[in-house]
Amino acid sequence: AQSVTQPDDHITVSEGARLELKCNYSSSVSPYLFWYVQYPNQGLQLLLKYESGDSLVSGIKGFEAEFRRSEESFHLRKIPAHWKDSAKCFCALSDTVPGTAGGAEHKPPGTT
Repeated sequence: AQSVTQPDDHITVSEGARLELKCNYSSSVSPYLFWYVQYPNQGLQLLLKYESGDSLVSGIKGFEAEFRRSEESFHLRKIPAHWKDSAKCFCALSDTVPGTAGGAEHKPPGTT
């Protein structure tokens, strides 16, 4: 069995401060982890993903996340935070290789 938990329903961060959204997971196999963002009146957009290798993952818009197997965490961070970062963020987990079962990655319309 596997699960993912975001302990914070809502956070408020001051302009220019450090932003951190927590994501904890449980998985019996090596997981593939994702962070998605949904800005107001827009669809989900992939921020970043961890597949293997380097534990520090850089994503779009200055976001990063660190995979920590020992803590079963994949916390999202950005320094500094900006008011334009206001959005809903979602952590997701898969136990299969991305792209083999229809794909978890979302691409905005018009991109290839």
